Amino acid sequence: MSGSVRALRGATVVAEDTKAQITERVQELLSEMLARNGLTLEDVISVIFTATPDLVSMFPAAAARGIGFGTVPLLCASEIPVPGAMPRVVRVLVHVTTERPAADLRHVYLHGAQVLRDDLPV
Repeated sequence: MSGSVRALRGATVVAEDTKAQITERVQELLSEMLARNGLTLEDVISVIFTATPDLVSMFPAAAARGIGFGTVPLLCASEIPVPGAMPRVVRVLVHVTTERPAADLRHVYLHGAQVLRDDLPV
């Protein structure tokens, strides 16, 4: 690993609270975050996931391990239950090393999650 430490944001909405749906969406999100930023697993330092309180069928980290994140430190937490918040959302904060400046990083919001942070470059 070389370069500066940077953080990437991302989120996705799952259609239903099932292991299959959470696995599919989390793996898609992480893969897209790496691809859009020209990163590999070796560039990843750690990942923090949060899930809205209505997602309880599995840990998002378990889905990440299914695509090679097994040696990366992963942490899951629950979002606070804010009234009126978007339901069924998995958010992620990925810490990476990269030569790219922070302004050139692309944050990834999928399946309707774009409204959560429409101020960030995607």
